[in-house]
Amino acid sequence: MMRFGLLGAGRIGRIHGLNVAARPDTALVAVADASADAAGSLAAATGAMAATAEDILADRAIDAVLVCTPTDTHADLIEQAVSAGKAVFCEKPVDLAAERIRRCLEIVARSGRPLMIGFNRRFDPNFAALEARLRRGEIGAVEMVSVISRDPSPPPVDYVRRSGGLFRDMMIHDFDMARFLLTEEPVEVFAMGAALVDPAIGEAGDVDTAAVVMRTAGGRIAQISNSRRASYGYDQRIEVHGAGGMLRAGNIHETTVESATGAGFRADPVQNFFLERYAAAYRAELDAFVTAVRDGTPPRPSGQDGLKAQMLADAATESWRTGKPVAITAEKT
Repeated sequence: MMRFGLLGAGRIGRIHGLNVAARPDTALVAVADASADAAGSLAAATGAMAATAEDILADRAIDAVLVCTPTDTHADLIEQAVSAGKAVFCEKPVDLAAERIRRCLEIVARSGRPLMIGFNRRFDPNFAALEARLRRGEIGAVEMVSVISRDPSPPPVDYVRRSGGLFRDMMIHDFDMARFLLTEEPVEVFAMGAALVDPAIGEAGDVDTAAVVMRTAGGRIAQISNSRRASYGYDQRIEVHGAGGMLRAGNIHETTVESATGAGFRADPVQNFFLERYAAAYRAELDAFVTAVRDGTPPRPSGQDGLKAQMLADAATESWRTGKPVAITAEKT
């Protein structure tokens, strides 16, 4: 039985905590949150105890820690947890500053403890099936990757101000997915963006509508489209074009029922937001983490995956601000 401590009992922490508690081979032992009510509620729902972060990190009976706290606490908590001998799963990002991520990963490497970053979309059953078929050579060499990600509505402006911006907060998932599907690392990024959904987002120094094009050394292209507004629901699509064909994964609808009349075909709406759309991905993500820790294999996505996605987000932010392409410097290994 793998015993978990959870740091952060907000929306995403609750998802992970309930998933841990639902498994027969894992147990949620303790929950910590700045809100005593949030920690107590999740503890009661899972049979765990409410505790402090310090108590969880000091408890030698806890094997692994889930870091689901605000972003500016992630790197410190990762360092403390691996130094305490625990395996760590951390929601994206490790930090909003690439240099801080590098320092954190140095401490993780010295500790020898596993670290996995929560890029859950890799584990979506449809996206994972697309990637597996791609690796089997079904469409030959990859030539172009297209990722579309559009939220049903924008977040509050107060959140936007502290989020690090659309490229670091929202599009970082798509940067990771593009890297996951390309066979080479991007070497150049060009971004465009505007505040078309909510003028207050622009006044806060961010964008709500953006497009990015990336190029690899071999000339392969990835293009990403993001919007903070989709009137029809949570829009999540991927297409990979290759020398021998194309693979595509579309949206998930509320049901598969279609009606056909003289007016045409009609389907139910797509699922509303990430809680529904990626429920299976969160479960598969946890399974991958547990399996890696038990087998002693490096978990993926790794801390380096988190760093490289952050570097792309930083480059896109710079490109949007300057209107120029930004080159990506390869990380030393």
